[in-house]
Amino acid sequence: MDWLTDNKIPVGKGAKNIFDWLQDNASWFFDMLAKALEWIINLILIVFQTPHPLIVFAVIIAITWYLQRSWKVTAFVAAGLLFILNQGYWEETTESLTLVLSSCLVCMAIGVPIGIAAAHRPRLYTAMRPVLDLMQTLPTFVYLIPAIVFFGIGMVPGLMATVIFVLPAPIRLTHLGITSTPVSQLEAAEAYGATPRQKLTKVELPHAMPEIMAGLNQTIMLSLSMVVIAALVGADGLGVPVVRALNQVNTALGFESGFIIVVVAIMLDRVLRPRVKK
Repeated sequence: MDWLTDNKIPVGKGAKNIFDWLQDNASWFFDMLAKALEWIINLILIVFQTPHPLIVFAVIIAITWYLQRSWKVTAFVAAGLLFILNQGYWEETTESLTLVLSSCLVCMAIGVPIGIAAAHRPRLYTAMRPVLDLMQTLPTFVYLIPAIVFFGIGMVPGLMATVIFVLPAPIRLTHLGITSTPVSQLEAAEAYGATPRQKLTKVELPHAMPEIMAGLNQTIMLSLSMVVIAALVGADGLGVPVVRALNQVNTALGFESGFIIVVVAIMLDRVLRPRVKK
């Protein structure tokens, strides 16, 4: 079998050549992108960290009540926030929420338009499917390599690695929502003289909104699952104490910070879950 391994397809070498070319010829683009992402991250951090934590708590609780209208969910979120403050992880939590919200802004801004375009162009979606499969199945640690090459160390490479991993979710769910629009509704819109833009805004998007919101929920959950991996490239947040606990074999620190991540994930899921109308 030596003849087969001696003539292997240069997958790794080809990828390295592509990244080297991008680094040499498109560094200006990655520098501009890094500055834009840093601006978004810093703005969200200011919103979370400048006011007193109790003020932020009150705003989050008010948003929870507005979205869910359930005292049980609101009480759970309030208890979760107080638990985070009690454990001394408020700063790390705000940093992780910043990473999550930043990735949501980027993923939804990119994923929803791409999903709409793919729904209207079946050949485009057929061509995209292998790429989306690759983005979701490639080990997430592999994303950290080009992120470090192009953006260095810090929150930005962690954000980019998160975006690459999470982006297929809003694309797929937006595509699903648009393509599942009943043909009868589209034909009725055409019969009344609706333009393609009007069909999109008045028929397809309202019908696809539950799937798009599910895509947002998945984006948030998947982004939160990346906080530990993002910490490996210098991203601040709840992943830092987890990595520190792993390096020090510190069971107490590991369970403490890990349980905080679980609490944050449950709170986000409860707050953003579609409200059941009675």
